[in-house]
Amino acid sequence: MKLGILVNTDKHLEEVTGLTKAALSKGHEVMLFAMDDGTRLLEKPSYIDLHNLQGVTMSFCDHSAKGLGVKTEGVPEEIVCGSQYNNAGMSHDADKMIIL
Repeated sequence: MKLGILVNTDKHLEEVTGLTKAALSKGHEVMLFAMDDGTRLLEKPSYIDLHNLQGVTMSFCDHSAKGLGVKTEGVPEEIVCGSQYNNAGMSHDADKMIIL
């Protein structure tokens, strides 16, 4: 199963981390897309570190990040700096979606 997690707020980092690790432990893939205030998590090492977990893909909305002044320098290239197209792709590919 592929789990998509749309992160549009910066209030649920522990839940995002916990859900990601729980899904991976069950053999599922996880796709994370951050937009709006969720892009603020790009400044949190524990969020960024999720990209190191096998089975996780991550992307974020560049427009949202720039609009909020989020520092994206140093974000690993494996975390795709994208657009709502990446969100649409995740929604299409995911078997289940969670929005936090």
